[in-house]
Amino acid sequence: MTSAVSRGRGLIATMVVIVVCSGVVQGYLTPLLPVVGGHVGVGGVGQNNLYLLSQIAFTVLTPLLSRWGDMWGHRRLLLVAVAMVAVGSLLIAARPTTTTLAIGMVLQSAVVGFFPLLAGILRSRSPEHGRIGMSVLVGALLLAIGTGGFVAGTLSDEHALAGLWTAVPFCTLAVVAALALPTSTAPRAGRFNSLAALLLTLGLGALMLVLVQGGAWGWTSASSLLTIAAAAVLLIAWIRVEQRSSHPLVDLRMLRDPRLAAVSAHTFCVAFGAIGFLGANAVYLGTEPDGDGAGLGLGARAISLVSLAMVALGFLGSALTPRLARAVGDRTVLSTGGCAGAAGFLSLCLFHSSLPQYLVGALAVGFATGVFEAATRTLSVEVVHEAETALSVGVNEMALSLGAAIGAAVIGALWAGNTTAQGSVTGVGHQWAWAVCAVVALAGAAAGLLFRPPSGSPTPETEITHVTRTA
Repeated sequence: MTSAVSRGRGLIATMVVIVVCSGVVQGYLTPLLPVVGGHVGVGGVGQNNLYLLSQIAFTVLTPLLSRWGDMWGHRRLLLVAVAMVAVGSLLIAARPTTTTLAIGMVLQSAVVGFFPLLAGILRSRSPEHGRIGMSVLVGALLLAIGTGGFVAGTLSDEHALAGLWTAVPFCTLAVVAALALPTSTAPRAGRFNSLAALLLTLGLGALMLVLVQGGAWGWTSASSLLTIAAAAVLLIAWIRVEQRSSHPLVDLRMLRDPRLAAVSAHTFCVAFGAIGFLGANAVYLGTEPDGDGAGLGLGARAISLVSLAMVALGFLGSALTPRLARAVGDRTVLSTGGCAGAAGFLSLCLFHSSLPQYLVGALAVGFATGVFEAATRTLSVEVVHEAETALSVGVNEMALSLGAAIGAAVIGALWAGNTTAQGSVTGVGHQWAWAVCAVVALAGAAAGLLFRPPSGSPTPETEITHVTRTA
């Protein structure tokens, strides 16, 4: 292993290749879902449910991959995650059906392990590049999300399903890059808690099921109430198992640290709208306008250009985050990200009948996404000891995935109660979804204000010394 790849810029450049794969995988299906959905017979609500399924998988895989990485090595688990993503991408491209889309998107959800595992390697191999490295990786991720969507949309304009092959070459490069990375020097310890994993998976599955089907079943029906009760029992049992275990899957005691708790709460709230909204964004843009003004009727390529513009603003937000943190402090940066997201969704509520109007709100949401992803991923690394790096980042990624999953589920539930006879979502349904996202984003801004840096902690200007200890 060359020193160029083991440390510094060479290490970060190799990680960028893997993160670019993650971004392409997360972005290329978004503009294609309306077209591919029509090809395989999946409507707007079904498309949102496919996106929701992937978010459930994100939530479940986050603690699993993070914990396994801390136990068996970050690089080894990174290779497993990259392989899962590659297989899922190939499956979707080679044989697109409703079933293969569902299975492939679940496998692709292993991208959620990339950041925790890469953070473990970065912290142990090149700690002096902690904040800058994380900002670069988040920026690369966001640009790749938009670029992947644009490439897929362009290919789809030539042939409806050609864009499905977009991720395959990037997955191949990511496998090569993962093989070139050094192993983490962090100590490995612990055992896998299979009972906790089972309870968490079943509890989250039940929770998502009632959020998706509650509107159709009736929120006060026996089916909804029993499923809610089952989710509560399973998740409470999971918490009790975790608290009593000497080797927890997710060490909930970490959340007793008010700094990590504030960061995780902020992540959940902003991701609820900013990430949970992505599937809804494509559906609105691709829906033909109806009598009450819902939908803009754009094609796959135009949808991908809107997504690219959003992530370009996200890249700007990510790039500015370290400088903003030095100028105004981490707490203000967190609050700013939440407020920017709320302002964007409020703008969508009021102005959405034309593409220029819609872009104002969508771009504000994109900027907020870049700020919160860079800030929270950096802070989740810095507030814990090195041995807990992947797990801490995993907790933050879990909050992100859970927030996005619940956000997508709530949007789907609001849509289910506001559809036309033809199955299209009404303008009122979209406005309710944007309004709820705005309120939750404001809650995220409030959570950001609760973050308190440790007394006597180094300022961002002296982050090299700080990161050597904790990043």
